[in-house]
Amino acid sequence: MLETSEHLFEYDKNFNQIIIGTDEAGRGPGAGGVFAAAVCFDKVTKGLINDLSILNDSKKLTPKKRDSIFDVIKDNSFHKIVCVEVEEIERINILNSSLKAMNIACSDVYKQLFASGNTNILTLVDGNKLIKNYEYPQQYIIKGDATSASIARASILAKVSRDRYMERLDSEYPVYNWRKNAGYLTAEHLKAIDKYGLSPYHRPSFLKKHFANTKAIVLNVQT
Repeated sequence: MLETSEHLFEYDKNFNQIIIGTDEAGRGPGAGGVFAAAVCFDKVTKGLINDLSILNDSKKLTPKKRDSIFDVIKDNSFHKIVCVEVEEIERINILNSSLKAMNIACSDVYKQLFASGNTNILTLVDGNKLIKNYEYPQQYIIKGDATSASIARASILAKVSRDRYMERLDSEYPVYNWRKNAGYLTAEHLKAIDKYGLSPYHRPSFLKKHFANTKAIVLNVQT
């Protein structure tokens, strides 16, 4: 895995700029907020590359491996993690919410870097969309979480942060088993919704098709 980590870092190095990487987690689930993280290592050493030897797209790592490097990333980077909650997702839609979270996170890291005397900064965005209303230079990278070290790092921070957030919500609403399904609309999750109704953390717009043949949606389930 060290070879993969070195390759990802080399990709960023070839830009000859300070790189901020950003990625999101939680666009697909039917419950919970959407997270975005922005990460920049202004100093990359061989020791750091070795410490992050399992670095890869967060979806390709087990939860245990993601957790094992979460603090390494945070402790050695400029970073910001942002959550846009369900109310905002329902108001402006999930794509705009994801981009808003990225904008807030990346703008914060950019300002941290600028305050430290760095000016030649480029933001790499995972996917095929640029961040709306972002004031700084940016470039999108399709499948960036498997291409760029900075995006892969952001992917891990966003994913781990959201998983931990869903675990906290699970303790409040255990009937949906969010600790296991992370809010994705699995058969088990949908069955629980049919039985108990929707919680305040569900995204009603994501469940329109499911409820198309029902007369009402029960809100604010009590457990």
